[in-house]
This record gives sequence, C-alpha cells and structure tokens, in this order.
Amino acid sequence: MIEQFNFDIRLIFAILNGKVSAAINRKLYRNFRQNGLEISPEQWTVLIFLWEKDGVTQQELCNATFKDKPSMTRLIDNMERQHLVVRISDKRDRRTNLIHLTKDGKELEEKARIIAGQTLKEALHGITTLDELSIGQEVLKKVFFNTKD
Repeated sequence: MIEQFNFDIRLIFAILNGKVSAAINRKLYRNFRQNGLEISPEQWTVLIFLWEKDGVTQQELCNATFKDKPSMTRLIDNMERQHLVVRISDKRDRRTNLIHLTKDGKELEEKARIIAGQTLKEALHGITTLDELSIGQEVLKKVFFNTKD
C-alpha cells in the first residue's frame, strides 16, 4: 500500500524523528524568554496539566507528558528550585508525593497560555483550513499508536 505514495522519505523521517517538535519547542522557549518567563517547554507541559488538575502524583505527570520517571524527577526538582511547585506527602500513602502548584506557579498561567497560543499560531501559519489541521493530527496520531510500545 505505502509503495503507491510518492514521498520524500528523508522528509518523512525528519518530521517523525522530532524535527517539527524540536522547532516548535525552540520557538516556544524563545517566546517565553522574550516575554520574561523563565520556563522551558518541558516545564510548560507539566504546568498545563497542573493548572487543570493540581495535586497529582509524579506518575500521573509522567503519563500525561510521556516522560520517564528520572526525567520527571529532574524536571520537578528544577521546578521546585524555581518555586513553581512543591512536593507534599499524600495523606493516604506517605510513600507518595503529590505535586502542587505554588502561588508563583499559578500566577504564570495567564501569561504563559497567551505566549503558547501565539507560538502555536505562528507554527500553524499557512494552514488555511481546519481540515488540513485535522488530517495532520489524525495522521500523526495513527503513526504514534502504530509505533508506541
């Protein structure tokens, strides 16, 4: 089936190997910095989740962001040093820490969402219909589910 498509295999693998993701992350990082926010795209993915559901386990954050435990531990450590989050022992299971936003972490939400929205708008420039975006999203979703562990 795939043989019937005429495509540039180098371009397909560049896209699927994260070139697009890396470019968007670089743009988002620059846009955050230019607007005085000292957060990374990785921290942004954690913050988005916590703004929607504060007080979750590190494992929930791993699942939501597709990061492994050691990476998430480093990320949370850095976010604690920046006073964006705190770890609080779960009252039901003291072996588990729940990750909560601090006042500083909560106060970033409006500005960070505006900057991220603008970055996404820049990234999607030239996409003229919702159908184009929907098709791209569906294709990437299928590729992801076909190749995930």
